Amino acid sequence: MTLLAVVSRIASVAVIGLDTSTVHVEVDLRGGNPSFAVVGLADAAVQEARERVRSGVINQAYEIPRQRIIANLAPADVRKAGPQYDLPIALALLASTGQLAPAALVGVGAAGELGLDGSLRSVPGVLAIAEHSAARGWRRLVVPERNGAEARLAGGETEILPAATLREAVDLLEGRAEPRTSPAPAIPDHVEGPDLGDVRGQAAARRALEIAAAGAHSLLMLGPPGSGKTMLARRLPGILPCLELADAITITRIRSVAGVLDTRQPLATLRPFRAPHHSISTAGLLGGGRLPRPGEITLAHLGVLFLDEICAFAPSVIDGLRQPLESGYVDVVRSMYATRFPAQSLLVCAGNPCPCGFDGDLGGRCVCPPARAEAYRARLSGPVADRIDLRVDVPRLSRDELTGERAPQTSAVVRERVAAAVTFRQARGQRVANARLGPVAARAAAALDSGGMALAGRAVDRLGLTARGFDRLLRVARTIADLSCSERVTNDHLLEALSFRAPIGAGGL
Repeated sequence: MTLLAVVSRIASVAVIGLDTSTVHVEVDLRGGNPSFAVVGLADAAVQEARERVRSGVINQAYEIPRQRIIANLAPADVRKAGPQYDLPIALALLASTGQLAPAALVGVGAAGELGLDGSLRSVPGVLAIAEHSAARGWRRLVVPERNGAEARLAGGETEILPAATLREAVDLLEGRAEPRTSPAPAIPDHVEGPDLGDVRGQAAARRALEIAAAGAHSLLMLGPPGSGKTMLARRLPGILPCLELADAITITRIRSVAGVLDTRQPLATLRPFRAPHHSISTAGLLGGGRLPRPGEITLAHLGVLFLDEICAFAPSVIDGLRQPLESGYVDVVRSMYATRFPAQSLLVCAGNPCPCGFDGDLGGRCVCPPARAEAYRARLSGPVADRIDLRVDVPRLSRDELTGERAPQTSAVVRERVAAAVTFRQARGQRVANARLGPVAARAAAALDSGGMALAGRAVDRLGLTARGFDRLLRVARTIADLSCSERVTNDHLLEALSFRAPIGAGGL
């Protein structure tokens, strides 16, 4: 077989954080000793593509020329990471040798990992790659078969070509095969999971969960071990409103980039619930790395981030929550890259009042010296605590609560009230959740009359509220009013909001 030496090109996409950049993959053949070089600021995984491509091409019954092969990934100042460049390098190599018509690569992008037998394996970030392809007006995008349904979520005019092998990809590009189709995923109209009806007692905490779900408010629960804090937190996703398609695609994009998306369920149809261990690092919680990757707070975007045993986390890790609690995003800056991750997660913190957990408990079993208990609670700094909207004590259950026959309301009942509150908020012309309102918008939404303002003023004096705390009080009061379907924030709504702003726990956290 005579191999023609020409430079062939195909497009691919670099995913950095949640941002994307076009990468032009060029393959050139030169005379000299046989070799295979990959250039263009490629990391180790991309450099190893040489061996995967060589074996994959041969095992799919194609030929590798005995020449110098140079694969260039341009632009050269953008770092390339991951195995997603295997497929575009292989296709460009086949086009350079005349085994694939070069015209078939015009306006085409590709991403996928190549197995040694020529099979295509799924890669992370395909939804972001497909959205980039659609925005740039690419004609076609070749992806591994297992990423096909995910890529089609991007919509647009770009034709998605899922392929199981390198040879199938070539057949699709040259028109000898038809693209595979898959049914569009749907979002369920109900949420399966732990039910709030399983929780006994804890009326105040249950009410706090309802308010948090209706207004996207952060929540701190403090109480002794075994009082039900974790049980309550794990039932919060079941009372949140169902996802809309745009939000589901946003969650899918984040999970795909992070490499945690289940390719068997390409669309994330449920709100995320993330509960990292207290030994997590700052980069693990907020995001980071040499090439920035999303952290737990971004993986919980539009869902719940649960920090159990909050005072056991490193103070430096918790202090990193200051910016995302205020702004709803995280800026990760490295020497070569700066990226922004969304972080509009509903933060739920649970903790004990002291190291042994029984400070202030009715049983009186605390064995911690006062100074040690205070130091333990101080691990949750004042600036972070001031940014948490709702605070509630979760005391030990009484015998009657544990053994009583009366069943509390289920998640379905509470979810209906939450959905009604969200609908009411939208009907009065407010699209964003109350917890996301700025200071001026929060005061306008609450619109306290003279009596309400006087009550709020007394609360500022008695509780020592900061300006931030005052604004958060108004946001919570507005959510309580929405749950009551009330246009105005009344004194009753304000008083209930104040009950969730007062210091809690034995140390007045």
